[in-house]
Amino acid sequence: MWETKAVQLTVRLPSELAAQAEEVQRTDPEFLSRVVLYGLTRRSIYRHLRAQTENSADDLQETLPALS
Repeated sequence: MWETKAVQLTVRLPSELAAQAEEVQRTDPEFLSRVVLYGLTRRSIYRHLRAQTENSADDLQETLPALS
C-alpha cells in the first residue's frame, strides 16, 4: 500500500474513554491505528477544501470591483 512509520502519540482523554482506548490498544491495535489515520485524513481533506474555498473567495473579491 504505502510506507508506514511508527509514531507515539500522547492524548488527554476523559478517564472512561482513556480506559476504553487502552483496552482497544491491547486487544486490537490495528483498529486504533485505522481510527487515527481516518481522523488525520479527514482533517487533511477539510484543510484542503477550506483553503480552496478561501482562495475562491479571494478571487471573487478581486473580480467584483472590476465589474463595478
